[in-house]
Amino acid sequence: MAASSPTAPAETAPASVTKTVNGSHHFKIAGYSLAKGIGAGKYIASESFTAGGCEWAIYFYPDGKNPDDGAEYVSMFVALASEGTDVSALFELTLLDQSGKGQHKVHSHFVRPLEGGPYTLKHQGSMWGYKRFFKRSALEASGYLKDDCILVDCTVGVVQSHTEEPVGVVQTHTEDPKIYSLHSSL
Repeated sequence: MAASSPTAPAETAPASVTKTVNGSHHFKIAGYSLAKGIGAGKYIASESFTAGGCEWAIYFYPDGKNPDDGAEYVSMFVALASEGTDVSALFELTLLDQSGKGQHKVHSHFVRPLEGGPYTLKHQGSMWGYKRFFKRSALEASGYLKDDCILVDCTVGVVQSHTEEPVGVVQTHTEDPKIYSLHSSL
């Protein structure tokens, strides 16, 4: 008769963990009226900022990115500024309401990741954003433009995956002292 039955080893497996590593940037566009007229497809770039190990920049097109829109819209994009290929990320661009009403204009990819998943930027210079971010005449008559200045907040969440090894499971092997005593006295 055996002193005890062996404990079956616990089955463990590594876990795949996917998350976003976020970074944010505040972009102040001062002298908006002087930037108008630079031409469709021409932009004002923010300083670069880091999110998820990559460098990013915000591109503001005061006359729009698309010449076919006739400068009717301003365009806003987030660009991958560093070397990289197939960088998956979520984005949010917020035009801040400077009137004090708190009615910010938010374009967010974070609120719908299950619908379309993250956006993949293929190489340096790839962009995500909106050709028709805001109608220019509406922007100029709004509380988003104050003292010839526009304020933009941007958040980038770079999708990163890694494998985590399981936490070790400690197994104990115990013997029933009564059974052991009985067998040892025989």
